[in-house]
Amino acid sequence: MSFSVSRVKWEQAASLLRDVREKVFICEWRIPRKIEFDRKDHYAFHVLVCDDMTQEPVATGRILSTGEISRIAVLMSFRKRNIDREVVKGLLAIAKDLKLDEVFIYSPLEDVEYFRKFNFISAGAVFMEAGMPRQRMACAVADIKKSTRFAFNH
Repeated sequence: MSFSVSRVKWEQAASLLRDVREKVFICEWRIPRKIEFDRKDHYAFHVLVCDDMTQEPVATGRILSTGEISRIAVLMSFRKRNIDREVVKGLLAIAKDLKLDEVFIYSPLEDVEYFRKFNFISAGAVFMEAGMPRQRMACAVADIKKSTRFAFNH
């Protein structure tokens, strides 16, 4: 099975991006719709992964010009295929094109140790977002270790 990874703009692919994020974050995680879809979507850089055979969207993620990586979502039936890795690779390629020195995520607390394995460092205090405790994790783009899997990140 093969997949296509594309950089897309919100205005062009909003329905496809929404489809994946609704299934993962709203249906599975029970994130309220008003929190899931925010104004940042309009100026973020998005990655969309589609199944080459069906042309259906199966994963997405976004990065802001500030270096914030978020909204990484992979449909449940595709999670064992390392598609999350392709999303992150696409987002890091955008970070390099933007000449960003650093990227960061707001990691769920249970994933903090996981991201430390890839040179992400905790920064700041734990905070609540969408009812979940989070920790800001940052890493220089040049220091991110290659991984075989990245955790989901809202």
